[in-house]
Amino acid sequence: MQRQLDLHTGRPVWSAYRAPRVPVRRLIRDIKTEVVVIGMGISGAMIAEALSAASHDVVLIDRRGPGHGSTAANTALVQHEIDMPLSLLSRRIGREKAERGCRRSKLAVANLHARIADLGIRCNLVLRPSLYLDGDVLSPSDMRKEGAARAAAGLRSLYLPPAALKERFGIEGRSALLSHGNMALDPRKLTAGLLLRARANGARLYAPAEATAIETDVDRVRVATEGGPVVLAQHAVLATGYELMDVVPRAHHQIVSTYAIATRPQPRSIWPEKALIWEASDPYLYARTTPDGRVICGGEDEDFQSEDRRDSLIGAKSRRISDKLLKLFPQADFTPEFAWAGAFGTTSTGLPFIGRVPRNPRLFAVMGYGGNGITYSQIASELIATALAGGEDSDTDLFALPG
Repeated sequence: MQRQLDLHTGRPVWSAYRAPRVPVRRLIRDIKTEVVVIGMGISGAMIAEALSAASHDVVLIDRRGPGHGSTAANTALVQHEIDMPLSLLSRRIGREKAERGCRRSKLAVANLHARIADLGIRCNLVLRPSLYLDGDVLSPSDMRKEGAARAAAGLRSLYLPPAALKERFGIEGRSALLSHGNMALDPRKLTAGLLLRARANGARLYAPAEATAIETDVDRVRVATEGGPVVLAQHAVLATGYELMDVVPRAHHQIVSTYAIATRPQPRSIWPEKALIWEASDPYLYARTTPDGRVICGGEDEDFQSEDRRDSLIGAKSRRISDKLLKLFPQADFTPEFAWAGAFGTTSTGLPFIGRVPRNPRLFAVMGYGGNGITYSQIASELIATALAGGEDSDTDLFALPG
């Protein structure tokens, strides 16, 4: 069974922008396919497009429909920097693995940028620098060490002491690392574009179609759905976000509540270079802009998954996010025009779980994305496409599910 969650509440900013319509079918009879992807969010869309482009026969099912789960609440700061600083991750899993994970994340952002361009998907993609501000996790002196750790891994960043940060970006009393090669985009438009491309490649999309049970044997996977129809496949990919199926191990994985706001358009009040901003704090604040000049800001994460409790805090959390952002940029108006809450999965290292489900080699799962959902979705599409082509990605061990 799949645990059903209210993955977002409130009014995400993406409702202000029109995304392409993705046609779907009703699942009214049993069907067969090579690969069934469960989930039509950003992860399922990326995986389905990659597999269908490689001539695999693909079916997607979703209990809601395209992009209606966590994708709708995604703030879409597409960064190669992961939630846990490299200097701390190295202590947790060893320097070699930590550096490899960060380099793979950097490569994924570049690959995704190229992929979107090759497919001609219009999703308001813009390249942006990223400012990583000091906080309660990394002090100014720790930020210098983090910059040195990145440099040793071949990941260039520039340390900005307080005077330099104030002069270039107008932020007072903080230091930061400045990096390049990150992106901002519209997650609903990207998801729709990928699903439409997968559909053009021959993928079949069914919704609403809720997976209620999964059975595997030596040569096939049987996915039962609400209402009776069954999908028979050689492989299944569980891209259900934070609604984990019972067959997926949950050790070292936690579901967390998060909050976000978006302001009215105010292009004249945007900070220099429209940099993506986030903090070395726990929980951390993160912010970006949209092409029409809105500010999107999120954070105030809480370690619980109660939908009622999460939703009751939207007002208070929105005010706290606005106040924190106002301290960085007093000249702007951070009154929320949109405010929403959502759920996301995280791991103890900040790295995701991507790969075969232990003792179920015909099942793949993707989970635990933390603040890097879109970046890690790209990695998932690469790892799974390689596995189904009969190869093994050199970074498979980094993301293997516990088991």
